[in-house]
Formats: sequence, C-alpha cells, structure tokens
Amino acid sequence: MTQAPAQPLAARLAAALPPGRFVRLGVAVSGGGDSMALMHLLAAYRADGGPEPVIVSLDHGLRPEAAAEVAGVARAAAVLGLAHSALVWRGWDGRGNLMQAARQARYRLIGEWALGAGLPAVALGHTADDQAETFLMRLARGAGVDGLSAMAPERASDGMLWLRPLLGATRAELRSWLDARGIGWVDDPSNLDATYARIRARNALAALAPLGISAEGVAEVTAHLREVRAALVVQTHAAAMALTRIEAGDVIIDRDGLAALPAEIRRRLLAHALRWIAGAEHGPRGPALAELAQAASAGVPATLHGCLCLPEGGSLRICREAAATAAAVAPGALWDGRWRVTGPTLPGAEVRPLGEAGLRQCPNWRQSGRPRAALLADPAVWRNAELLAAPLAGMGNGWQAEPARESADFLTSLFVH
Repeated sequence: MTQAPAQPLAARLAAALPPGRFVRLGVAVSGGGDSMALMHLLAAYRADGGPEPVIVSLDHGLRPEAAAEVAGVARAAAVLGLAHSALVWRGWDGRGNLMQAARQARYRLIGEWALGAGLPAVALGHTADDQAETFLMRLARGAGVDGLSAMAPERASDGMLWLRPLLGATRAELRSWLDARGIGWVDDPSNLDATYARIRARNALAALAPLGISAEGVAEVTAHLREVRAALVVQTHAAAMALTRIEAGDVIIDRDGLAALPAEIRRRLLAHALRWIAGAEHGPRGPALAELAQAASAGVPATLHGCLCLPEGGSLRICREAAATAAAVAPGALWDGRWRVTGPTLPGAEVRPLGEAGLRQCPNWRQSGRPRAALLADPAVWRNAELLAAPLAGMGNGWQAEPARESADFLTSLFVH
C-alpha cells in the first residue's frame, strides 16, 4: 500500500478544527483504522495549535475481543500522552435492531461522558466511505432531501456537538496513512457480515465502481444536497416567522398561509411543529405528513406523532396529545420535555397531565381560550386522585407552570435539525 501524503489529511483537520476553536476535544476511538487515524492526527495537530484530544472507547459487550481492543486503544493513547476513558454497554437484550441499539447506546454513553468531563464536543472518525454507505442505505428507504444529505460534518444532539472532521477523507486514504507510519488497527469481523445493511451498502458501492460511482463522488453529491437542505430550511424559517405563533406551548399556524406554501415547505413546517411539541429528535415520515396537510386543508382534526392537530377557524392548532405525555415527575422537575411546575411544598405532590378527570374540576378552564383537547395534555399537580392545581386551566392555587423552552426556540431550532 502506498503512502498517502500527510498534508491533505492535516489540512482537512485544520479546516474542520481551526486552531483556537476548542481547547479540549473528546475523541471516540474504537481501535478501527478510521478512529485510530483520527486520534494520531489530532495528537500531531495539537503541536500546531489544535485542541487537546481526550480519548474515549466503548465496549459494547457484543464480541469477546472488545475488551482487549479497548485496552489496546488505552495503550496507544498513553504512548501519545493522551487521557483515555473506557465505557461499557451491556444493554443488548437480543431483540430489535442490534446495530441501531448499539449506535443509540454509543451516542448516549459517550455524550454523557463528554458532558461530565466538561468537553464541548466529540470528534468521530467517519469517512467519505461511511457517508456514501449511509446515502445508499437511505436511498433504499426512499429518503427525501434531509435523509439523502446523509451525515453532517457537525451536528448538535442532546446537549453535545458531534464533529466529523475527516468526512471528506476515504477509508483507504486513512489506512494508507497509518500503514506508512507503522500504526496498527483492529478490523471488526462484523464488517464482513452481509446480514447488516451497512455491509451490503459497502459491497454495493464496490460493485458500482465500474460506473465511476465512488465514495468521493457520492460524498460530493451529499454535500450538494446539504446545500439544498440549507436553502429549504431558510425558506421554512421565513414561513414560520410569517405564519406561526406560540400559545401556551401550542403552535398556531395560519391555515390559508399554510395551504399556499410549496408542498415541501408546508411539509417541513408541519414536521417541525410536531417534532418541537413532542420533543422528538425526528419527525413523522412523508405519507403521514401529506395526510395531515390534507386534513388541515379540509378542516378535519387529526392525530400524529403524539400531537393533536385541531382546525380553529382560520388557524390550525398543533398541541400535545394527552395520551402521549410523559410519566409523572416531582414538582420542579422537567415534565414531558415542555414544562416545569413549581409551588408550595406538599408531600406526595406530583406533576402529570390534567386529563378529563382534572378538567372537570376546573370550572374556569374556558377562560384560557384554549380548546379542551389541548388542556387535557397540560401539566397539573396531583396527590393521588386529588387535583391540587392546574395553572394553565385557571386553577393556580399558588402554583406556576413555566415553559421549558422560549417561544423563540421554535424558530431557532429549525436550524438545528
């Protein structure tokens, strides 16, 4: 294998992580070639003003070799003078999608580790090959522009910033760089297992090579699609500015204005409203959104994604569905990702949805100006079956319900997804 020039990789790293942007940076290293290259490149870049890499590895407990591989990363980090932490996941119960469960656990545990260590971001070793494979998998699922944009160079999720500084480099380029320096890595045998969709996509990409379709080419296409996506987000933000307002945590949309929007912008605005109210990372899929838009145009109530969509004259109110709200919490804690309810100290008090039983005990609920269906999902203070307070339904009794997010967050969060 020939040596790849070092400067292009170093230049990619410096462009993604310019000197001074971060003082310290978490780096997820599995022991595979991509993440090992990232660790060594960052260690070298530190001398040129790059951040201090803080290394973390996760043992998923799925292969007997995993613990030894994590130990190998720890030794390599020590040689470079870098701190290393080892995490363990034993959450696989044999049900569902293994790859998806492992991925979710990986992000959750590493994110929690980084937050606890006071790190502002975590770098991942994804490459142009990962980008191309992700594109093919999403293409097979009929994804739209957002899905086909594949992985972003930077993404904020659950309070952590995730970086992919080598997304433009190929897997072969990184391994060539490692080979030239005598740096070893571990090959996960699951990377040959075609029962996994990603490996099938990898094999398909190799089969497409005679057509001139390469990882670099597909990565370039996804970059173009991300530019298209960014333009669509700007247009959706403009529509949200003109057509929406927030009332007691509900999103109110002008129905005529919504119907006049291009179909893609209308779909995006509705998806964002549903995602924002439900506190979900992802919105519903296209067909369900198309049905929702038709229902809104026809003035028919609809339920989707844990939310109610209620036509009200010239407006569409999107609010939380009571049956989808979160479990009870203690007063002062975040409830349903939307509200914090505070008030007198009362033993046994807990916050849960108002519901029909609670609404019957609120004689002044109509003064709120909101429909009963929306009020049913509002926070209320209960002690067993006794309703103590319903601040949003005219029964305060010394309690206050404060939204966990400012109204402006509805607009600004459009740019996060």
